[in-house]
Amino acid sequence: MASSIETDDDTPAIRLRGVSKHYPAVRAVDGVDLSVRRGEVFGLIGHNGAGKSTLFKMMLGLITPTAGEIHVGGAAVSGRGFRAARRHMGYLPENVVLYDNLSGLETMRFFARLKGVPVSECESTLERVGLSQAAARPVREYSKGMRQRLGFAQALLGKPRVLFLDEPTTGLDPLAIRDFYATLRGLRDEGVTMILTSHILAELQDRVDRLAILSAGRVLALGSVQALREQAAMPLMVHLRLEPADVPGIAQALGALPLLADAARPEPTSDGLLLRCPRGAKMALLQALAAFGARVLDVHIAEPSLEDVFFGLAH
Repeated sequence: MASSIETDDDTPAIRLRGVSKHYPAVRAVDGVDLSVRRGEVFGLIGHNGAGKSTLFKMMLGLITPTAGEIHVGGAAVSGRGFRAARRHMGYLPENVVLYDNLSGLETMRFFARLKGVPVSECESTLERVGLSQAAARPVREYSKGMRQRLGFAQALLGKPRVLFLDEPTTGLDPLAIRDFYATLRGLRDEGVTMILTSHILAELQDRVDRLAILSAGRVLALGSVQALREQAAMPLMVHLRLEPADVPGIAQALGALPLLADAARPEPTSDGLLLRCPRGAKMALLQALAAFGARVLDVHIAEPSLEDVFFGLAH
């Protein structure tokens, strides 16, 4: 019989409706509605205590919601079919706990037996995360980054269709982070749905299809990074490279433009001027800059970073 994880393409991989988790002293999650498409890389960000880990645990069936419905892989988390669906899910917790006396390969075989996965997958999965050379070494000799990669490897056992990754790059060096996201790209190409959290927002900025910003247990904003930029209505940062002698005159001329009237005044930099341009005025500003001709040596326009957007929306 086919597992319930194999759903129609139009069926969300993850769907939450009115999900809440209340404790006596706190509402950890408070009425969350969320859908994650199949094959989507979805980011979940928020301050500590925003409800991210609680949501993860409810989607995994580790804790029971106070209210609401959760479906993962087409199966209700509270239903009988979820046990079968969970075999097609992988989870990397924020804090990976492993047995120090086992080797990396023994650890993988242990998790493979728990998941009912052929142990023949273990070596190839270790190779996929760059640990094949350390497979025979005891975990107590692993660095923090190696332990994190081993935790990621166990999450990949069984070729999951849905992956939950909680702070997955903790302890990884820049090269390992690059390799990790390259692996995620490969998984995405295979149709795997991934939902991940990270406090390092710059990592997520160009690597997620959509994301949700959580605050006090609620979804504060939802969409692609570009959609959230537009929702936040934050200005573009325009850096002009100028000759020093041209800075005062051009700053005065730009400061008088009506399109910049509500923005901050041009700020001198070490090699020119910095402008905060309203998003809708970008083309008008470029036309105005054309009037200065070759006196403008270069123009660089920067969108607000995900970190800028997060703080703009979350405060």
